[in-house]
Amino acid sequence: MRFEVKTDQRRFSEYFSEIFLVTFLLFFGVLFFNLVLSLQKISRYYETNYLCKLILVEKSSYNFKKLERIINQKNKQKIWDFCKLISR
Repeated sequence: MRFEVKTDQRRFSEYFSEIFLVTFLLFFGVLFFNLVLSLQKISRYYETNYLCKLILVEKSSYNFKKLERIINQKNKQKIWDFCKLISR
């Protein structure tokens, strides 16, 4: 009669690889999300700066509307003051 003892070494290896894979994916997911948020802030800054320069040169209502949406100001005088402050 033959007696065999099964070990769980293979099972432990599978669990470890799954945990490692989930951790790896979460790490890169958080890293990618952080990168996206940083790029959004940078692009908003440059767009605001660009629109303010346009407003100082040419006072078109389209530029005011776009800048109004970005900086959440409804008053044209406040937008104008904001652009003067940035252009310094």
